[in-house]
Amino acid sequence: MSVIVTDAGFAPAPARQIVALADLTDAATAVDLAETDDPGQVQAHLDRLALIRVAFPAFSDGRAFTIARRLRAMGYRGQLLALGPVIADQYAMLRRVGFDGAEIPEDLAARQPEDQWRFRADWKAHDYQSRLRA
Repeated sequence: MSVIVTDAGFAPAPARQIVALADLTDAATAVDLAETDDPGQVQAHLDRLALIRVAFPAFSDGRAFTIARRLRAMGYRGQLLALGPVIADQYAMLRRVGFDGAEIPEDLAARQPEDQWRFRADWKAHDYQSRLRA
């Protein structure tokens, strides 16, 4: 089981039908993208997709940040989740590029408890530019 992290904190991941990009059909409402997938391949489906999860194979791999930004720039308005071992320190950046939250493994949630993520929930205040302007 995994944990959904949002600005409100932790919640268990609900059971849902999510397909891989290769299996995306007109009937699908949720898709998983790998960090190597071209987000342009889902552009024709954006208006009916309720959920897109973008994989982070490791917290040190930032390609999913670019994919999220591109999806939002293409007009995607549904739920966008980072999927995998992202860390609490990355939460503000996740939110800034367009992710609504993250879906992390339970063992990571145990190592980085909810309070560490909630500390970063005011993601608009945790950036270098805001501190410079203050």
